[in-house]
Parts: sequence; C-alpha cells; structure tokens
Amino acid sequence: MCLYSLGIAAYTAAIKAVAPWKPKARKWVEGRRGIFERLEAAVSGSSKPIVWIHASSLGEFEQGRPVIEMIHERYPEYRILLTFFSPSGYEIRKDFAAADWVFYLPADTPHNVRRFLDIVRPKFAVFVKYDYWLNYLKELKNRKIQTYIFSSLFRRNSIFFKPWGWMFRRALGTFELIFVQNEESKRLLAEIGFDNVIVAGDTRFDRVAALPAQASRYPLIEHFKGESRLFIVGSSWRPDEDLLVPFVNAHPDVKFVIAPHEMEQPRIERLINECAGGVVRYSECRTERDVEGARVLIIDVIGILNQLYQYADWVYIGGGFGVCIHNTQEPATYGVPIAFGPKYHKFKEACDMIALGACASVTTTEELEEWFAPLKADEKRRAHFARIAADYIAANKGATELIVRTIFEV
Repeated sequence: MCLYSLGIAAYTAAIKAVAPWKPKARKWVEGRRGIFERLEAAVSGSSKPIVWIHASSLGEFEQGRPVIEMIHERYPEYRILLTFFSPSGYEIRKDFAAADWVFYLPADTPHNVRRFLDIVRPKFAVFVKYDYWLNYLKELKNRKIQTYIFSSLFRRNSIFFKPWGWMFRRALGTFELIFVQNEESKRLLAEIGFDNVIVAGDTRFDRVAALPAQASRYPLIEHFKGESRLFIVGSSWRPDEDLLVPFVNAHPDVKFVIAPHEMEQPRIERLINECAGGVVRYSECRTERDVEGARVLIIDVIGILNQLYQYADWVYIGGGFGVCIHNTQEPATYGVPIAFGPKYHKFKEACDMIALGACASVTTTEELEEWFAPLKADEKRRAHFARIAADYIAANKGATELIVRTIFEV
C-alpha cells in the first residue's frame, strides 16, 4: 500500500505540474483547492444520514443516475453526496438536482481519506462500476461503513485475476455486496473466493428506457428534417468521418445530423467543406430559416444528442475505430437500426443487438452501404429491426430497482 500511496502522490504532483498548460488538468486541480473547507461547510449542518455515491466520470454518472434519482425520490430521510474523479463528470453535472452536494473526490492519499471520511461520515458508500481507490476502501472497511459497488463488469484479463493483483483482490473484500452486470462476472469472482455477488444487470437500461418519455421537442430539428428521412451520426471520430463523408455525399435524398465527439474547429470545418448539399452548424442557427436548404446539420453543442435520436430513421455510432464504440443504448431505446465500427466486443448490448439484427458492425463505406441499402429501400424491414432494438432495451430494465431495494431494505 505504501507504493500505491506514493503512486497516487506522484500522479497528483504530475497533474499539478501540467495544469498551467492543460485545461482539463487545471480544472482537476482548481476543483480540489480548499475542498475540505468547502465540504465541511456544506455538510456540517445536516441532521440526516448521508449516502456517498462516487462516479469516476460522466459515463459512470449516467450509469449511476437512475440509482441516485431513485434514492432521492424514495428515501428523503437521507442526503446524497455525489463525487467525481474527472472534470468531464463534475463540470457537466455539478448542479445535478437529485444530489444534495456535488464535489470532486480528494486524491486517494491516507491523509485525504481520513479527513474526507471524518467530515462526511457516510451511512453508506456506493461506487459506480469501478474506480477502486484502495485507501478509501480500506478506511471504509476499518470504520465499518457499509460499502457497495454496482454495474460492475469483470473480465478474465483484468488485474483482479493476475498473480500481482493481490491488492485489488483484497479491495474487493471491502464491499458488502458487489452488483455485477452478467453471469460471467459472477463466475469469475467466485473463482477467487467472492460469493457476495448479485447479478443485477446494467442500470444504463433503466436510464435510457426513460429517455423517450422525457425528451424535449426540438422545433429546429423538426424543421430541418421536414418530410425527409434522417440519418444521425453520434459521437464520431476522424476515422468514422473518413468512412461517412463519401456515404453522406452518396445519398442526396437523405438528411444528416452529425455530432462529432470532439468539437475542435478544424474537424468541423473539414465536415463543412467535404459534405455536399449545404452544411450548417447548430450553434449558429437561431431560427428555422437558418436550416432551410441545408442537408447536413452539425451538432456543435453538448448535452442534446441523446434526445435528438427521437428524430432518427437510422443511426451510426462513433468510436469503433478507436478504443471502443460509444453509447448504443440511447438510440436503441427510440427504436432505430444502428451501425458502428469494428471495436464493439466489450459491450454486451452491442453483441446482443448484432445477433438480433438491430445493429451492424462495418469497417468500410461499402459495408455501411450494404447495411443501409435494404433498410432504406424497405420501410417495413427498417421498422422491424427498429422495434427489435427498442424491445431489447425494454426487456433489460430492472437493475436499479433491485440495487436500491437491496441496499436500503434488506
């Protein structure tokens, strides 16, 4: 543990060193400045027990969101402290209404951990998916604070199953219960001696299943689409766009919405220059007149993509030529056939929906065309696979209910 703590201290020092030149690192540092004083001022007046929920970043927050909202709604006798490790989570969700307080998580050094827990004194500690901070988990165990983790996934090649992963195996022993997404994770944990495991499923299904009922109308998008059919590209990277630009130009009778994952100016300008048929940026459209005559609309704002899928007839999800694809559940819940690149195998939902025919993996523009052509030509075929996608999401709901009920009512 000494080497681990030294590693955490070295990581923190490195972040501080690059902060003047790296905006994300600067936010990481500035967000933790004076954090204990601010935290104590916030929670010291609370007479209610505190549930501490930690999410690493924005993706984990979205996975944990239905659990947080259910606790907030059902158990008003508790107050909720939500912490983030990453600025990409904190900066976007620091005003999240279902949490009483939102803070950065202080770095995982023994001194910080003791001070944090002395101030917060949580009744329960709940971690979303991963972020196994060893000093926090050890101290939670020492203080006999009930600690849980949910929506976890374990694979044979992860550190827990390596000979040198003993510290992380020991950390698993701090959890009262481990809620995993699938049976494989439960089997793997049983092999190393853990039977306090419940297969609850993936809370993201509960989150995305609620999206259609909560989605706002976007008159600008409705006017842009008009009587045309709409193809939405979500979270695209440069390799996705290399594949997509010729495809976009080959279908002048289809409207396209493209939401790049990174919104730097050169990439957007490239899309504007290379996509034919009139291209406009969402941020520059003030009235419906601004989208008239355009065939491609670039979404250069954050936070609306998961609602725009309600207007899609087909969707392409980016990231499959990099580390992994982005969220396929969000478009699926609206009932849309989906394509993506080749790196999807870590996501059970993507594998499942490929097997069902609702999704397809493509590696070239030609393969994308082969997938798209019959769906474009035959509306009944498109609607059939769209319904399969929506039904798949609906059939996998329920993890949130099981997790919350087990933690609070057992």
